[in-house]
Amino acid sequence: MTNAAPSPLAASSPVTRDAAPVGSADRASTVAFAGVGRTFASGAGKRTDAPRPVLRDVTITAEAGEVVAILGTSGCGKSTLLRIAAGLDHPTAGSVLIDGTPVAGIDPRTAFGFQEPRLLPWRTIAANVALGLPKRTPATEGRARVAELLELVGLADFAEHRPREVSGGMAQRASLARALARRPGVLLLDEPFGALDALTRLKMQDLLLAIHLAAPTTILLVTHDVDEALQLADRVILLGREDGHPGSTIAQTVTVPGNRPRDRGSAELAELRGRLLDGLGIDRHGLARGDQRLPSIPHFPY
Repeated sequence: MTNAAPSPLAASSPVTRDAAPVGSADRASTVAFAGVGRTFASGAGKRTDAPRPVLRDVTITAEAGEVVAILGTSGCGKSTLLRIAAGLDHPTAGSVLIDGTPVAGIDPRTAFGFQEPRLLPWRTIAANVALGLPKRTPATEGRARVAELLELVGLADFAEHRPREVSGGMAQRASLARALARRPGVLLLDEPFGALDALTRLKMQDLLLAIHLAAPTTILLVTHDVDEALQLADRVILLGREDGHPGSTIAQTVTVPGNRPRDRGSAELAELRGRLLDGLGIDRHGLARGDQRLPSIPHFPY
């Protein structure tokens, strides 16, 4: 990540809460999944294929202001669950409620952050962030909101740059600012740091924590990274399949102890990391038990 100037996070004031634009949530919301299931039809032209259940009886509530990480193997329905919460997809069973009101279509109380920044290359960074503003936001208020968010994510000096002129980490920061521009009650993040290098990813995790402190919202975060989940979340939800049952459901719920930011080297987190890796089917004890499950590396010369 390019750092042209010291991060303004420590000096920046919290995001103001007055004069919320029409259609914005402007506060953290509770999001509840009640028996959510999702089954996809067979592929086009494949009438003999049975419908494919992806999710089954997912029931969980994320409280207002909570950070919940969703873990699971590839294809278990993590992203589908997030899309259902945003109203970009619909459940075939159950429902999703935000502050007690069912999600029906794209919900203005949510904002979605993707793995790629998805910035428009012909627009400046500031103009890309402005795309997230709610409809009918007055121009003066919109400019002030964009400037505030660029300051919050450390991009105030890059407002007039094009996406090709900034690093990948900076582009992802701009994407995060765009999602926050609508003042979402629920921020939905689908592997937002997955395409970044390891060092930039750690910095983006710290940035997300700083943003959540300055502008609290409810966050649902899909990730494949166990360490990332334990560093960021209040609770970690592990999706998995039960023997004999199609579709993924909640296999494990882990409450993460301690206040954020957490010590990445904590022994307590290491124990939780082991539990989650076991739940993902990663055998971390085989060699410690003396099981020779991997071939040894031959000595030189080969």
